Amino acid sequence: MDRTVVAYVIYLLVSVGLTIWVARTLSRNGRIFLADVLHGNEKLADAVNHLLVVGFYLVNLGFVALYLSDDETITDTRGVFEALSTKLGVVLLVLGVMHLANVYVLNRIRRRGAMEREQVPPVPPQGWVAPSAQA
Repeated sequence: MDRTVVAYVIYLLVSVGLTIWVARTLSRNGRIFLADVLHGNEKLADAVNHLLVVGFYLVNLGFVALYLSDDETITDTRGVFEALSTKLGVVLLVLGVMHLANVYVLNRIRRRGAMEREQVPPVPPQGWVAPSAQA
């Protein structure tokens, strides 16, 4: 079998495996964070979590597929390792950037919700008092 094909197969197996592992980890651990962001609405948190996972898979697997092709033919074992390290390194960086972007956006939403909760008085107003004319 051609070394380039071997490198492609290894790249696909590792990249897809990493994408699935990261998506499951983010889904499992991010659910609590989403529930907090969405004020304890568990159903909405589950739905948003599922949508984020689907989007994560689409973006990352699409990138893995687009990044599969290579212009150079791999002629030796060293070339296999060099091609794999470059391709997998870029895939890992994209996975990390996607994760950080998700956390950043959700944290902004959470902070905005916390600020809105602080601006609402803890007890609704019970009446209106006319200003006094003593000043």
